[in-house]
Amino acid sequence: MDNISGIKLFSITDKVQELTPSNVLIERNMETFFGVRFLKSECVITDGRIDSIGLDENNCPVILEYKRSMNENVINQGLFYLDWLLDHQG
Repeated sequence: MDNISGIKLFSITDKVQELTPSNVLIERNMETFFGVRFLKSECVITDGRIDSIGLDENNCPVILEYKRSMNENVINQGLFYLDWLLDHQG
């Protein structure tokens, strides 16, 4: 699948309502979804910006990036973040 923009989220209570996907929804529920404690949104780093960053149960950084489609640049961006994290371990 080249485009994941067709994914839909729903709230199910007394009635079903379609939700607008957003990073806010993910960030508010990062602990529930992934077991990650949310730290910061749009974290500015050298030559870039991380959409959401948090810490896992071992206090290791977890980076979430939101994409509408998949391509080879996603791998390069992930490697850039890994390099940045290794350079900024303190």
